[in-house]
Amino acid sequence: MESQLQLTHHHKMSGQADLVQLRTLIDHVFSKRAQASGHRDLPALCDRFGLPQPPPQEGNTKAQRADASLAACLDTDLPAVAEAILAGEALTADERNGLQDALWAGRPHIPIPARTRRELAQDLDLSDHIHYADRFMALLDSVWVLDHDVFGEWVTNQPSLRSKIERHFIRFPEDWSTETLFEELGAFEAPHPRFGQFLEQLASSAFLPDEPAQRAYVETVNRHLQPVGAQLRHGGDQDGYPLFHLVGHGRGTGRRPRNLIFATFGKPDIRFTSALDNDIEIAERADQVLVYDRPVGKDGLRWHELRAWWQETRQIPQGEDAGKALYDRMEACLPSNSPGQRNLFWLYHRIHRDQLDDAPALLPEIWIHWDPKSVRARGEKALKNLRMDFLMLLPGGHRVVLEVDGLQHYTRNQGTKPDSSRYAATMAGDRDLTLRGYEVFRFGHDELRDRDHAHRLLTSFFQQLLNRSPQQRT
Repeated sequence: MESQLQLTHHHKMSGQADLVQLRTLIDHVFSKRAQASGHRDLPALCDRFGLPQPPPQEGNTKAQRADASLAACLDTDLPAVAEAILAGEALTADERNGLQDALWAGRPHIPIPARTRRELAQDLDLSDHIHYADRFMALLDSVWVLDHDVFGEWVTNQPSLRSKIERHFIRFPEDWSTETLFEELGAFEAPHPRFGQFLEQLASSAFLPDEPAQRAYVETVNRHLQPVGAQLRHGGDQDGYPLFHLVGHGRGTGRRPRNLIFATFGKPDIRFTSALDNDIEIAERADQVLVYDRPVGKDGLRWHELRAWWQETRQIPQGEDAGKALYDRMEACLPSNSPGQRNLFWLYHRIHRDQLDDAPALLPEIWIHWDPKSVRARGEKALKNLRMDFLMLLPGGHRVVLEVDGLQHYTRNQGTKPDSSRYAATMAGDRDLTLRGYEVFRFGHDELRDRDHAHRLLTSFFQQLLNRSPQQRT
């Protein structure tokens, strides 16, 4: 089985999770747990893993029941099973890395070429990390496989990778360069997500509790990452230390949203309860405005996070009920006179219904700008396009705005006369958003009026939008 576990360490990343390998690895872990359990314990074990219930005991061996449970698991459910195993089971490093690599294959990642990795290693001085030797070894343990066989060193009389690192990189650092360490770890051939995780962890205060040393490390790394369209970006603070995330640079604001005001039925009445802390309050019509005020992480805002917020704040016992209620609430804010906008919202959730939990949340009627004065009162200095039809927060700080343009965007007098000034104002607002790091995609209302035609168009659009590499977003 060890050779099977090793397969995912070096395979090339594709656009989807490696489901064949994922099933094999889940089977390996599940079978071991099933063998150590009794017949009566098997249903609870399946629940713990998120697998279908096994067939009855009558006439079936324990192994047959376990095999039937896994065989009944849909491919689309395998990533959730893998997540449950990673979160709740005591795994070997081989098992952990195999599952992670197969799972991460279908997620956005930053590709870093082998040459960039090697040149970075040649330039990198990890002496500050070695100063915190125990933390450094814990870091390596969290990312790499340092001991393939617990009995290997004793039986073969060959030192493990852990022993070699402790001797040649920590106790006698003149023995190994950083390049040699990377070579021994397999970092030059590792899948992109694992190498990216390694770079992030090396910047973490959990392993390097020294801010000047953190920033010196990040400066060195970014010198090599910038030419390939990536960087370690300061994305907040943790326990008083800077927190860095690997992102593709280019489009993207580099900032985390603090308040998402969406699904509104009209202009919200906002006041600051603390201008120093950017704390806001909806003074009136609060029931007609949704405000998501939780931190948005490096992976953006996904549906399951938005649903969990709704479930907790509305105290809804069941997640499925919360999801339906949230969907209905957001749909209710969509204008009844815009079938195209309503079709886009409905079709997005239908297209992604089998993977909705991990799909980016589609926030309707989102306030991008806000001004207490009206556009007429503000005059020529008024902000354009205060509220947009939809917003998606993607990994790496990328913000995507979707607009469905009806006649009101370029005509006046209820659509009877062209209005070039209104069209110009719309385009000016788009340019401003683009310069601020947003991407704006506009659809003509007639493109989305017919649901069947819109389904084909949007399926292709969202597939291309969400499967882009970080470089393609720049």
